[in-house]
Parts: sequence; C-alpha cells; structure tokens
Amino acid sequence: MKLSGRTAIVTGAASGIGKAIAELYAREGAKVIVSDINEEAINQVVEGIKEEGGQAAGIVADVSKDEEIDAMVKLAVDEFGSLDILVNNAGILDNFMTVGEVSDQVWNQVIAVNLTGPFKISRAAIKIMEGQENGGVIINNASIGGLFGSRGGAAYVSSKHGLIGLTKNIAATYGIHGKIRANVIAPGAVRTNISSSITAEASKMGQKALAGAGAAPLGESEQLAQAALFLASDDSSFVNGDVMVVDGGWTSV
Repeated sequence: MKLSGRTAIVTGAASGIGKAIAELYAREGAKVIVSDINEEAINQVVEGIKEEGGQAAGIVADVSKDEEIDAMVKLAVDEFGSLDILVNNAGILDNFMTVGEVSDQVWNQVIAVNLTGPFKISRAAIKIMEGQENGGVIINNASIGGLFGSRGGAAYVSSKHGLIGLTKNIAATYGIHGKIRANVIAPGAVRTNISSSITAEASKMGQKALAGAGAAPLGESEQLAQAALFLASDDSSFVNGDVMVVDGGWTSV
C-alpha cells in the first residue's frame, strides 16, 4: 500500500475525479477526509470506502468559506492525527464566457472556488505539515485551461493559470529547502459531472475558441486518480513544482 498510515483531504470528492481519488487513496491505505458540498453523495462515498475496509470521514465544506475550510482541516487532525496529503480538486466552470461577457458575480465565484479556496486550504495545511516529521504533499487539480487560452472562459482560464502559479510558488518556497512538495495535475477532457455547472450555451466567441482547440479525447476519472496516486506517494519523492498533463495527447496535436 503506497499511502499506508497517511491522512488525505480530497475536496470535491463526492463525485468525478475527486471521488475516484478518494477511493483509490483509501485502497492504498490512506485515511481520507471526503469533502464536498453534497452531503448525500459524501455519505455514499464514505460508506463505500468503509465497506471495502478503508478509513474515511466526510464533511460538508464549501471551499470558498473560511470557517468551513478550518473545520475540514481540523477534522483531519482530530479524526486521524495528521494531514499528509491535500488534494485541491473542487472546481467550477464559467459557461465559456469571454472577458466582454463575464459578470462580476461569475468572475468572483469562479476565482473564489478555483483559486482562493485552494490558497486558503493550502495555507492551513502547510501550518500543520511544517510541524510533521515527514512534511506533506499538496496536489492541485488545475486544467489544460491553465496552460492555454482556449479551453475555458476568461474566469476559468484565469483561475487555473493562477492555480498553477500558486503551486509553483509553494513548491519553490516549501519544497526545495523544506519538506512540503506541491504539484499540479492538468486534465484534459474527462467524463465527470462538472459539466452540470454549465447552465448556458457558450457564446459564439467562446464556441469558436473551443472549436479551434480541436477534438478532445475523453478520459475517465480513474485515469486521473492514478496520476494523483503517483504524486501523493513516495514514487514521486523528487517531483516538485511539476505540471503533469493528463489529456490523452489532446495538447500534443
């Protein structure tokens, strides 16, 4: 078991990539905090892990709310005694709105969930990880939208570029001479329910930009979870500040 004895927080873990990561981590020996905003789905994931002999606890937490972030981190330490792995996976889309179309409300919400939330959770986690003998690992689930301009709307693309920059800063300041590694997973198109947050058709300009990116291979959440396992385990002990693109070759075309 590659994660035996370690405690992991996975946000957005009630479905999709986060669920697959939480379940795989538990199978590999980790004690998992399943965090999401969907209480019913959280309970299903936690019960499923326990039925397979794993350890897990769930918490309803909105990553844009400070008090819920604090409660999530506290639960990890109180329930399992440490915080060794943080996976900032929770995220939302923005209907592919261009700069000229996006409202302040949408901009602020996307940045709050996709960038400010991971920053605040990482800040809380780092305070714990610094005091642990083995430090810790932070994995931020970004997107190839954080590498290119056409894989999302203005707010989404900006948030994911920012998340990559945040990760590299953590890697440089806490990983090179410290004991906290930080890396990014940049998925391409994956079969998840995040598309349910798209509530309107993309604008004509947004559609043209997306069409220009070409057809995307469609991956599965379990394939992304394998990348997250590698980055959390000792197999990647010398990997720090990396952006692991997991897109089936979409961006190589």
